[in-house]
Amino acid sequence: MSNGRFTEERMRAALNALADQLDIDASDARTLHMANNAVYALPSAGIVFRITRSNTLHDRVRKGARLGRWFSDVDAPTIRLAPYPNQPLVYEDLLATVWNYVPPAPDAPDADDLGKVLREFHNLPAPTIDLPRWDPVGTARKRIADAEALEDGDRQTLLDWCDRLEPEIGTLVEASSGTLVHGDAHVGNLLRRPDGRVVLCDFDSTCLGPSGVDLAAVAAAEIWFASTGEHDRLVKSYGFDITSDPAWPILRQARELTFVVGGVPLLASSAGVAEQFKLRLDSVMANDTSVVWTPYAAYGKRD
Repeated sequence: MSNGRFTEERMRAALNALADQLDIDASDARTLHMANNAVYALPSAGIVFRITRSNTLHDRVRKGARLGRWFSDVDAPTIRLAPYPNQPLVYEDLLATVWNYVPPAPDAPDADDLGKVLREFHNLPAPTIDLPRWDPVGTARKRIADAEALEDGDRQTLLDWCDRLEPEIGTLVEASSGTLVHGDAHVGNLLRRPDGRVVLCDFDSTCLGPSGVDLAAVAAAEIWFASTGEHDRLVKSYGFDITSDPAWPILRQARELTFVVGGVPLLASSAGVAEQFKLRLDSVMANDTSVVWTPYAAYGKRD
């Protein structure tokens, strides 16, 4: 498929235009990730561009820029926003942020590192910036609204799911202490800096809410993706098993909803994403955990 607002061709055009704005040579740009965001590394410039592939989630990009500045102030275990003014940057109807590049490390971070980093992250001081409360249903509704090729029946199934889950999420959030939550905590969002410090990246979903949100991501992934044993290692490293928490069934459903709707804005741009979306929706509705899912990002270069 090649139609749609969020194709790789359009993302590359946005990258080139934004690099021109900053007077940066993008000739060595390489794709790091192509799912909800197009993420490009420019090693010679020492930066990474993150360009949103959504028109309804611009608030998350603006939040990411604000967080990047605050993270630097409190020396959070996170990557650093690059020192370019007026972030996020604008290209047509797309927004982008620019971050310092962290080169690949020979000893890649693992689930043991994730537990340690999350403990540090959850114990940061109260943010001095306004942050949203955890709202996976609200985010799902925005992604559904972004979908260009979502069949009516599937759209209704997703919206019904949102309606069922929303009051349960609300109750859980009301009972929480409002911890700083990364929102998409998994090993793929860890980087090891040249000085050895392991840091988090990707703050689209960062918010205030139950800390269990960050532990549920790996636990739910262990159910639906190829098992890696990361959940057991995270339990030992962090010191708590989220699957023993009374809130686990709700946290699991919220994560499954996120897993499924992540691909809906890209259905018109990728046949592989469209097929994977249908497989995920059908299997989660049937609770058929024998089905093994593939990350949406794996289809970024196949179509």
